[in-house]
Parts: sequence; C-alpha cells; structure tokens
Amino acid sequence: MDRKRSTAAAGQAWQIYSETLQPDAPGFFERVRAVPRMLKSVLRGRYKGMSFGTLGLLALGLVYIISPIDAIPDVIPIAGIADDTGLALWLAAVLVKSAGDFVTWERGGRPTVIVGEPID
Repeated sequence: MDRKRSTAAAGQAWQIYSETLQPDAPGFFERVRAVPRMLKSVLRGRYKGMSFGTLGLLALGLVYIISPIDAIPDVIPIAGIADDTGLALWLAAVLVKSAGDFVTWERGGRPTVIVGEPID
C-alpha cells in the first residue's frame, strides 16, 4: 500500500472515529451492535440507506479475505498481508459508517413504506 492510500485510509478511520465521539452521534459499540439489525433491514427492504450493490461488495470483500486465493499471495512478506488488511479496514469503515447512519435513521422513527398505487 503506498503512502497516499495509507494516509487516506488513516484519515478516513480517524474521521469515522471522531464522528462516534460527537454528542448526538451513536457511539462505536452501539454501531457495532446495530450491524446485524441493519443488514436484516436492508435485506428485507425496510432500510434504503445501503444499496444491494454496497451489500454485495461487502460480501465479496469478506469472501476475498476468507478465501485462500489472493491477488497478492500471503507468502510475500508485507504486500501479501497488506491487501487483506486494507480490505478489512475498508469493510470495517463502511460498516461502522453505515451503521451510524442506520442508528440515526432508527432514532428518527422509521418511515413506513406502503407498496401500491398512490391515491389522489
């Protein structure tokens, strides 16, 4: 991972961490506990704050981390682990940020979605 990317990743992680410390923002552990509820709401179509495309990318990223097949093999000392670590940090950052948005959405009251034709 080059310096610009690592600096950008560190900056994004710091921004998300700082966001969890705001007075009205959900805390880090509240966000972590909200991830399963958020995923369930996205899959059921209740929460529109995360698209199915983003959810698919998260799933593919998790499969890549778990899979023994890597773009950069782990036997290469630093680079082999850096790609998995970078991807894991990206996954964590997206989940924490999205979970914060989800908790804020939950606190604001969930709007009900009525499927059907609008009536004048």
